[in-house]
Amino acid sequence: MLENGAWDDIITLPLGARSRKPRTKGLTMIIDKGLGYEETKDLLEVASDYIDFLKLGFGTAAFYSKELLKKKINLVKEYNVEIYPGGTFLEVAFFQGRAACFLDRAKELGFNFVEISDGTINLNPNERKKLIEMALDRGLKVLTEVGKKDNKTKVSMVNLNEQVQKDLESGAFKVIMEGRESGKDIGLYDEKGKLIENKYEQFTNKVNVEDIIWEAPLKNQQFDFIVKMNSDVNLGNIASNEILALEALRTGLRGDTLNLVTSYESIKEQEMHPVLRKLVAAWSLR
Repeated sequence: MLENGAWDDIITLPLGARSRKPRTKGLTMIIDKGLGYEETKDLLEVASDYIDFLKLGFGTAAFYSKELLKKKINLVKEYNVEIYPGGTFLEVAFFQGRAACFLDRAKELGFNFVEISDGTINLNPNERKKLIEMALDRGLKVLTEVGKKDNKTKVSMVNLNEQVQKDLESGAFKVIMEGRESGKDIGLYDEKGKLIENKYEQFTNKVNVEDIIWEAPLKNQQFDFIVKMNSDVNLGNIASNEILALEALRTGLRGDTLNLVTSYESIKEQEMHPVLRKLVAAWSLR
């Protein structure tokens, strides 16, 4: 909640205050599929405190004029939010043999981050490592993504787990777990968008969950991750009009997570992150 907020002296947040920016956990990445300049400004004026990354989804960055793109990048950065082009755009550049030029242009335009992925193309381990190094050499920070966009392409959770470790060792800031903008029948989710527990357990077997940004566009997914990892879990592919709704969910100002507090006795048996359980218990005893 913002300092000097209109309600700060009236209520306290049921699940406690969130970590403030700049932060390395509890990150929120939104997907921008074509917000205009004024729409972006309106969004940032309302919600910039709750947004860490704005991703220009897929290859949408290609359809801005150079002048408008630079203007939008500068605007977003003025609000202390990082902006970056979607990983598919760099995949196209790599496929066309233009990755180095792409990274040079990203730096020139004012991006501080890029996303490196192989959701559609295939990168061998050396190519992936080289792309990370190329970006870092240009002073760009790197988010990588693991997982395929086609659900027919089967990749084991163990292999994705290993790729996370390699990316982080190569210098990636965080690794995104693929979930697409639909959140259904992809990655860790079944065709209805429900988290597949055995896949989740296999994937998280050896990773530090704070190193992962979980693409979770659906409310039930966001709720599940909050329960499993606490309010400061990293979440991505959030719709731009859902930022405040997510923040309400994170802090107990939405029925789903407020219910954890008000119905504490009935949810003791649920799998819940120890920090979240402690917060819920403290509030339930008041």
